[in-house]
Amino acid sequence: MRARDIGGGAPTAAGPLAGVRVVELGGIGPGPFAGMFLADLGADVVRVDRPGRAGAPDAGGPADVLDRGKRSVVLDLKDPAGTAALLRLMECADVLIEGFRPGVTERLGVGPHDCLARNPRLVYGRMTGWGQDGPLATAAGHDITYIALTGALGAIGEAGGPPQIPLNLVGDFGGGGCYLVIGVLAALHAVARTGRGQVVDAAIVDGTTHLLASTYAKLARDEWTDERGVNRFDGGWPFYAVYGTKDGRHMAVGALERKFYRSLVELLDLDVDPELQHDRSTWPRLRRLLTERFAERTRDDWARLFEGTDACVAPVLTLTEAASHPHLAARGGLFTRDGVLQPAAAPRFSATPSRPGRTAPAVGADTRAVFRDWGVDAPVPTADRPH
Repeated sequence: MRARDIGGGAPTAAGPLAGVRVVELGGIGPGPFAGMFLADLGADVVRVDRPGRAGAPDAGGPADVLDRGKRSVVLDLKDPAGTAALLRLMECADVLIEGFRPGVTERLGVGPHDCLARNPRLVYGRMTGWGQDGPLATAAGHDITYIALTGALGAIGEAGGPPQIPLNLVGDFGGGGCYLVIGVLAALHAVARTGRGQVVDAAIVDGTTHLLASTYAKLARDEWTDERGVNRFDGGWPFYAVYGTKDGRHMAVGALERKFYRSLVELLDLDVDPELQHDRSTWPRLRRLLTERFAERTRDDWARLFEGTDACVAPVLTLTEAASHPHLAARGGLFTRDGVLQPAAAPRFSATPSRPGRTAPAVGADTRAVFRDWGVDAPVPTADRPH
Protein backbone atom coordinates (compact mmCIF):
# COMPACT_ATOMS: atom_id res chain seq x y z
CA MET A 1 0.00 0.00 0.00
CA ARG A 2 1.14 3.55 -0.67
CA ALA A 3 0.47 6.88 1.02
CA ARG A 4 -2.59 8.48 -0.50
CA ASP A 5 -2.09 11.26 -3.03
CA ILE A 6 -4.37 14.26 -2.50
CA GLY A 7 -4.59 17.52 -4.35
CA GLY A 8 -3.70 20.98 -3.16
CA GLY A 9 -7.25 22.07 -2.47
CA ALA A 10 -8.42 25.37 -1.01
CA PRO A 11 -7.50 26.87 2.37
CA THR A 12 -8.89 24.83 5.25
CA ALA A 13 -12.49 25.91 5.85
CA ALA A 14 -13.59 23.36 8.45
CA GLY A 15 -12.23 21.77 11.58
CA PRO A 16 -12.62 22.51 15.31
CA LEU A 17 -10.88 25.91 14.98
CA ALA A 18 -12.91 27.17 12.03
CA GLY A 19 -13.41 30.92 12.40
CA VAL A 20 -10.30 31.46 14.55
CA ARG A 21 -7.93 34.04 13.06
CA VAL A 22 -4.20 33.59 13.68
CA VAL A 23 -1.31 35.84 12.71
CA GLU A 24 2.09 34.14 12.64
CA LEU A 25 5.16 36.33 12.49
CA GLY A 26 7.42 34.42 10.14
CA GLY A 27 10.17 32.41 11.78
CA ILE A 28 11.69 28.93 11.73
CA GLY A 29 11.09 25.57 13.41
CA PRO A 30 8.57 25.33 16.24
CA GLY A 31 6.71 28.57 15.45
CA PRO A 32 5.81 27.59 11.87
CA PHE A 33 5.00 24.08 13.09
CA ALA A 34 2.53 25.53 15.59
CA GLY A 35 1.01 27.63 12.82
CA MET A 36 0.66 24.57 10.59
CA PHE A 37 -0.92 22.67 13.48
CA LEU A 38 -3.51 25.42 14.01
CA ALA A 39 -4.18 25.63 10.26
CA ASP A 40 -4.71 21.85 10.10
CA LEU A 41 -7.31 22.30 12.85
CA GLY A 42 -9.19 24.80 10.71
CA ALA A 43 -7.86 28.22 11.82
CA ASP A 44 -7.29 30.97 9.26
CA VAL A 45 -3.53 31.33 9.72
CA VAL A 46 -1.83 34.32 8.10
CA ARG A 47 1.95 34.22 8.01
CA VAL A 48 3.59 37.65 8.02
CA ASP A 49 6.87 37.57 6.13
CA ARG A 50 9.60 40.15 5.77
CA PRO A 51 10.43 41.63 2.38
CA GLY A 52 13.08 39.57 0.66
CA ARG A 53 12.03 36.11 1.89
CA ALA A 54 10.73 35.18 -1.56
CA GLY A 55 13.12 32.78 -3.23
CA ALA A 56 14.22 31.04 -0.03
CA PRO A 57 14.02 27.19 -0.09
CA ASP A 58 11.10 27.20 2.37
CA ALA A 59 9.27 30.13 0.77
CA GLY A 60 6.11 28.49 -0.49
CA GLY A 61 5.39 25.58 -2.80
CA PRO A 62 4.76 21.85 -2.22
CA ALA A 63 7.93 21.18 -0.21
CA ASP A 64 7.18 23.98 2.28
CA VAL A 65 5.13 21.62 4.45
CA LEU A 66 5.21 23.76 7.62
CA ASP A 67 3.43 26.58 5.78
CA ARG A 68 0.66 24.49 4.26
CA GLY A 69 -2.86 25.74 4.91
CA LYS A 70 -1.67 29.28 5.61
CA ARG A 71 -1.99 32.56 3.76
CA SER A 72 1.01 34.82 3.26
CA VAL A 73 1.37 38.58 3.50
CA VAL A 74 4.52 40.68 3.37
CA LEU A 75 5.04 43.52 5.85
CA ASP A 76 8.20 45.44 6.61
CA LEU A 77 8.04 45.77 10.39
CA LYS A 78 11.03 48.12 10.33
CA ASP A 79 8.82 50.56 8.41
CA PRO A 80 6.16 52.46 10.44
CA ALA A 81 3.64 51.73 7.68
CA GLY A 82 4.24 47.99 8.03
CA THR A 83 3.93 48.17 11.82
CA ALA A 84 0.70 50.13 11.52
CA ALA A 85 -0.71 47.57 9.11
CA LEU A 86 0.12 44.70 11.46
CA LEU A 87 -1.54 46.47 14.38
CA ARG A 88 -4.67 46.85 12.26
CA LEU A 89 -4.61 43.10 11.64
CA MET A 90 -4.27 42.60 15.39
CA GLU A 91 -7.60 44.33 15.91
CA CYS A 92 -9.23 41.52 13.92
CA ALA A 93 -7.11 38.58 15.09
CA ASP A 94 -7.73 36.04 17.84
CA VAL A 95 -4.13 34.87 18.15
CA LEU A 96 -0.63 36.09 17.36
CA ILE A 97 2.37 33.74 17.50
CA GLU A 98 5.98 34.89 17.27
CA GLY A 99 9.36 33.27 17.76
CA PHE A 100 11.82 36.13 18.15
CA ARG A 101 14.24 36.59 21.02
CA PRO A 102 12.77 38.42 24.03
CA GLY A 103 12.37 42.14 23.42
CA VAL A 104 12.45 42.08 19.62
CA THR A 105 8.71 42.60 19.01
CA GLU A 106 8.69 45.29 21.69
CA ARG A 107 11.39 47.18 19.81
CA LEU A 108 9.41 46.80 16.60
CA GLY A 109 6.33 48.29 18.26
CA VAL A 110 4.27 45.10 18.05
CA GLY A 111 4.92 43.61 21.50
CA PRO A 112 2.21 42.35 23.84
CA HIS A 113 1.50 45.80 25.29
CA ASP A 114 1.04 47.31 21.81
CA CYS A 115 -1.14 44.51 20.49
CA LEU A 116 -3.29 43.94 23.58
CA ALA A 117 -3.96 47.68 23.71
CA ARG A 118 -5.55 47.32 20.27
CA ASN A 119 -7.31 44.05 21.06
CA PRO A 120 -7.75 43.11 24.76
CA ARG A 121 -9.05 39.65 23.75
CA LEU A 122 -5.90 38.74 21.86
CA VAL A 123 -3.88 35.63 22.75
CA TYR A 124 -0.22 36.58 22.27
CA GLY A 125 1.82 33.37 21.88
CA ARG A 126 5.60 33.60 22.31
CA MET A 127 7.88 30.75 21.24
CA THR A 128 11.48 30.75 22.44
CA GLY A 129 14.11 28.25 23.49
CA TRP A 130 14.99 29.67 26.90
CA GLY A 131 11.81 31.62 27.78
CA GLN A 132 11.11 35.32 28.26
CA ASP A 133 13.28 35.63 31.38
CA GLY A 134 16.16 33.94 33.17
CA PRO A 135 19.95 34.19 32.76
CA LEU A 136 19.94 32.67 29.24
CA ALA A 137 16.79 34.37 27.93
CA THR A 138 18.59 36.42 25.28
CA ALA A 139 21.24 33.82 24.40
CA ALA A 140 21.30 32.00 21.08
CA GLY A 141 20.45 28.33 20.98
CA HIS A 142 19.03 25.43 19.01
CA ASP A 143 17.11 22.27 19.84
CA ILE A 144 20.25 20.38 20.86
CA THR A 145 21.34 23.05 23.34
CA TYR A 146 17.90 23.33 24.91
CA ILE A 147 17.40 19.59 25.45
CA ALA A 148 20.99 19.27 26.68
CA LEU A 149 20.31 21.65 29.54
CA THR A 150 17.07 19.89 30.56
CA GLY A 151 18.72 16.49 31.00
CA ALA A 152 16.68 14.91 28.19
CA LEU A 153 19.64 14.61 25.81
CA GLY A 154 21.87 13.17 28.53
CA ALA A 155 19.34 10.40 29.19
CA ILE A 156 19.24 9.12 25.59
CA GLY A 157 21.84 6.69 24.30
CA GLU A 158 23.62 3.44 24.99
CA ALA A 159 25.46 2.73 28.23
CA GLY A 160 29.06 3.87 27.95
CA GLY A 161 28.35 5.75 24.73
CA PRO A 162 27.65 9.40 23.90
CA PRO A 163 24.17 10.93 24.08
CA GLN A 164 22.12 10.30 20.95
CA ILE A 165 20.33 13.23 19.26
CA PRO A 166 16.58 12.44 18.90
CA LEU A 167 16.25 14.52 15.71
CA ASN A 168 14.65 17.79 16.85
CA LEU A 169 11.44 16.09 17.96
CA VAL A 170 11.89 16.35 21.73
CA GLY A 171 12.80 20.05 21.87
CA ASP A 172 11.65 22.08 18.86
CA PHE A 173 8.46 20.22 18.09
CA GLY A 174 7.54 18.26 21.24
CA GLY A 175 8.56 20.64 24.02
CA GLY A 176 8.26 23.71 21.80
CA GLY A 177 5.64 23.86 19.04
CA CYS A 178 3.18 21.46 20.65
CA TYR A 179 3.30 23.33 23.95
CA LEU A 180 2.72 26.62 22.15
CA VAL A 181 -0.40 25.15 20.55
CA ILE A 182 -1.61 23.79 23.89
CA GLY A 183 -1.02 27.18 25.52
CA VAL A 184 -2.83 29.05 22.75
CA LEU A 185 -5.85 26.73 22.92
CA ALA A 186 -6.03 27.01 26.71
CA ALA A 187 -5.80 30.81 26.49
CA LEU A 188 -8.56 30.90 23.85
CA HIS A 189 -10.75 28.93 26.24
CA ALA A 190 -9.99 31.48 28.96
CA VAL A 191 -10.93 34.33 26.59
CA ALA A 192 -14.31 32.71 25.98
CA ARG A 193 -14.83 32.54 29.74
CA THR A 194 -13.36 35.88 30.89
CA GLY A 195 -13.20 38.06 27.78
CA ARG A 196 -9.53 38.83 28.46
CA GLY A 197 -6.55 37.89 26.35
CA GLN A 198 -3.08 37.18 27.69
CA VAL A 199 0.52 36.31 26.84
CA VAL A 200 1.55 32.66 26.46
CA ASP A 201 5.25 32.17 27.24
CA ALA A 202 6.14 28.84 25.59
CA ALA A 203 9.78 27.91 26.14
CA ILE A 204 11.39 24.75 24.77
CA VAL A 205 13.25 24.18 28.05
CA ASP A 206 9.94 24.34 29.95
CA GLY A 207 8.07 22.01 27.62
CA THR A 208 10.90 19.49 27.42
CA THR A 209 11.19 19.44 31.21
CA HIS A 210 7.42 18.94 31.46
CA LEU A 211 7.67 15.97 29.09
CA LEU A 212 10.09 14.38 31.58
CA ALA A 213 7.43 14.22 34.34
CA SER A 214 7.15 10.41 34.21
CA THR A 215 10.93 10.03 34.23
CA TYR A 216 11.25 12.26 37.29
CA ALA A 217 8.55 10.19 39.00
CA LYS A 218 10.52 7.01 38.33
CA LEU A 219 13.68 8.72 39.59
CA ALA A 220 11.90 9.60 42.84
CA ARG A 221 10.76 5.97 43.28
CA ASP A 222 14.27 4.61 42.63
CA GLU A 223 12.96 3.06 39.42
CA TRP A 224 15.35 5.10 37.27
CA THR A 225 19.12 5.50 37.46
CA ASP A 226 20.45 8.89 36.41
CA GLU A 227 22.72 7.50 33.71
CA ARG A 228 22.27 6.39 30.11
CA GLY A 229 21.41 2.97 28.79
CA VAL A 230 20.62 1.12 32.01
CA ASN A 231 16.92 1.87 32.45
CA ARG A 232 13.57 0.59 31.33
CA PHE A 233 12.98 2.90 28.38
CA ASP A 234 16.54 3.66 27.24
CA GLY A 235 17.57 0.20 26.05
CA GLY A 236 18.94 -0.89 29.40
CA TRP A 237 16.44 -3.75 29.75
CA PRO A 238 17.09 -6.51 27.17
CA PHE A 239 13.41 -7.02 26.41
CA TYR A 240 12.97 -3.29 25.62
CA ALA A 241 15.73 -2.68 23.11
CA VAL A 242 16.71 -2.65 19.43
CA TYR A 243 18.44 -5.61 17.77
CA GLY A 244 20.26 -5.92 14.47
CA THR A 245 19.11 -8.38 11.80
CA LYS A 246 20.90 -10.47 9.18
CA ASP A 247 20.54 -7.77 6.51
CA GLY A 248 21.92 -4.93 8.65
CA ARG A 249 18.50 -3.59 9.62
CA HIS A 250 16.81 -3.63 13.01
CA MET A 251 13.85 -4.86 15.06
CA ALA A 252 12.39 -2.98 18.03
CA VAL A 253 11.44 -5.12 21.02
CA GLY A 254 9.08 -3.77 23.70
CA ALA A 255 7.99 -6.88 25.61
CA LEU A 256 7.73 -5.28 29.04
CA GLU A 257 4.70 -7.05 30.52
CA ARG A 258 4.96 -10.70 31.49
CA LYS A 259 2.45 -11.99 28.93
CA PHE A 260 4.16 -10.06 26.12
CA TYR A 261 7.56 -11.31 27.23
CA ARG A 262 6.28 -14.90 27.26
CA SER A 263 5.04 -14.44 23.69
CA LEU A 264 8.46 -13.09 22.67
CA VAL A 265 10.26 -16.07 24.20
CA GLU A 266 7.89 -18.56 22.56
CA LEU A 267 8.04 -17.01 19.09
CA LEU A 268 11.84 -16.85 19.17
CA ASP A 269 12.07 -20.32 20.75
CA LEU A 270 14.54 -19.05 23.34
CA ASP A 271 16.00 -21.38 25.96
CA VAL A 272 15.05 -19.18 28.92
CA ASP A 273 12.56 -19.35 31.77
CA PRO A 274 9.91 -16.64 31.26
CA GLU A 275 9.34 -16.55 35.01
CA LEU A 276 12.85 -15.11 35.46
CA GLN A 277 12.13 -12.07 33.27
CA HIS A 278 13.09 -9.57 35.99
CA ASP A 279 16.02 -11.51 37.42
CA ARG A 280 18.80 -9.13 36.41
CA SER A 281 21.44 -11.82 36.81
CA THR A 282 19.95 -13.51 33.73
CA TRP A 283 19.98 -10.40 31.57
CA PRO A 284 23.49 -10.62 30.08
CA ARG A 285 22.75 -14.09 28.72
CA LEU A 286 19.26 -13.01 27.57
CA ARG A 287 20.65 -10.06 25.64
CA ARG A 288 23.25 -12.30 24.01
CA LEU A 289 20.57 -14.82 23.00
CA LEU A 290 18.34 -12.10 21.57
CA THR A 291 21.25 -10.57 19.66
CA GLU A 292 22.21 -13.93 18.17
CA ARG A 293 18.65 -14.95 17.30
CA PHE A 294 17.67 -11.71 15.54
CA ALA A 295 20.91 -11.86 13.53
CA GLU A 296 19.81 -15.17 12.01
CA ARG A 297 17.10 -13.70 9.76
CA THR A 298 16.31 -10.52 7.86
CA ARG A 299 14.24 -7.71 9.26
CA ASP A 300 11.32 -8.41 6.95
CA ASP A 301 11.38 -12.12 7.82
CA TRP A 302 11.07 -11.23 11.49
CA ALA A 303 8.40 -8.62 10.73
CA ARG A 304 6.23 -11.28 9.10
CA LEU A 305 6.67 -13.59 12.07
CA PHE A 306 5.72 -10.97 14.67
CA GLU A 307 2.99 -9.14 12.71
CA GLY A 308 -0.26 -9.20 14.68
CA THR A 309 1.18 -10.98 17.72
CA ASP A 310 1.27 -9.77 21.32
CA ALA A 311 5.06 -9.84 21.58
CA CYS A 312 5.27 -6.07 21.02
CA VAL A 313 7.95 -6.37 18.34
CA ALA A 314 8.08 -4.21 15.21
CA PRO A 315 10.46 -3.58 12.32
CA VAL A 316 12.44 -0.33 12.45
CA LEU A 317 11.37 1.43 9.26
CA THR A 318 12.80 4.41 7.43
CA LEU A 319 10.65 7.50 6.87
CA THR A 320 9.81 6.49 3.31
CA GLU A 321 9.17 2.86 4.28
CA ALA A 322 6.72 3.99 6.96
CA ALA A 323 4.46 5.50 4.31
CA SER A 324 3.93 2.07 2.76
CA HIS A 325 3.23 0.16 5.96
CA PRO A 326 -0.32 -1.27 5.74
CA HIS A 327 -1.43 0.16 9.09
CA LEU A 328 -0.20 3.71 8.49
CA ALA A 329 -1.50 3.58 4.93
CA ALA A 330 -4.92 2.36 6.05
CA ARG A 331 -5.24 5.24 8.51
CA GLY A 332 -3.92 7.78 6.01
CA GLY A 333 -1.31 9.06 8.44
CA LEU A 334 0.87 10.14 5.53
CA PHE A 335 -0.07 11.41 2.10
CA THR A 336 1.62 12.66 -1.03
CA ARG A 337 0.81 16.01 -2.60
CA ASP A 338 2.59 17.23 -5.71
CA GLY A 339 5.21 14.56 -5.12
CA VAL A 340 5.89 15.59 -1.51
CA LEU A 341 5.37 13.01 1.25
CA GLN A 342 4.02 14.60 4.44
CA PRO A 343 1.96 13.85 7.56
CA ALA A 344 -1.80 14.18 7.63
CA ALA A 345 -3.60 16.33 10.18
CA ALA A 346 -3.72 15.00 13.74
CA PRO A 347 -5.50 14.30 16.02
CA ARG A 348 -8.82 13.21 14.52
CA PHE A 349 -12.28 14.54 15.30
CA SER A 350 -15.66 12.87 14.82
CA ALA A 351 -17.83 15.98 14.37
CA THR A 352 -15.40 18.63 13.07
CA PRO A 353 -12.84 16.75 10.98
CA SER A 354 -9.56 18.51 10.32
CA ARG A 355 -7.46 18.21 7.19
CA PRO A 356 -4.23 19.66 5.83
CA GLY A 357 -4.88 22.89 3.98
CA ARG A 358 -3.65 24.00 0.60
CA THR A 359 -0.05 23.95 -0.55
CA ALA A 360 1.97 26.83 0.93
CA PRO A 361 1.45 29.94 -1.20
CA ALA A 362 4.16 32.14 -2.62
CA VAL A 363 5.45 34.75 -0.19
CA GLY A 364 3.09 37.73 -0.15
CA ALA A 365 0.56 36.10 -2.47
CA ASP A 366 -2.40 36.76 -0.16
CA THR A 367 -1.70 40.27 1.16
CA ARG A 368 -4.59 41.98 -0.60
CA ALA A 369 -7.01 39.11 0.02
CA VAL A 370 -6.25 38.97 3.76
CA PHE A 371 -6.76 42.71 4.24
CA ARG A 372 -10.01 42.48 2.31
CA ASP A 373 -11.32 39.35 4.04
CA TRP A 374 -10.48 40.62 7.52
CA GLY A 375 -12.12 43.97 6.81
CA VAL A 376 -8.94 45.99 7.35
CA ASP A 377 -9.21 49.30 5.50
CA ALA A 378 -5.55 50.28 5.92
CA PRO A 379 -3.62 50.78 2.68
CA VAL A 380 -2.11 47.56 1.35
CA PRO A 381 1.62 47.80 2.13
CA THR A 382 3.85 48.52 -0.81
CA ALA A 383 6.22 45.71 0.29
CA ASP A 384 3.78 43.28 -1.32
CA ARG A 385 5.31 42.47 -4.69
CA PRO A 386 4.83 38.72 -5.08
CA HIS A 387 4.25 38.68 -8.79
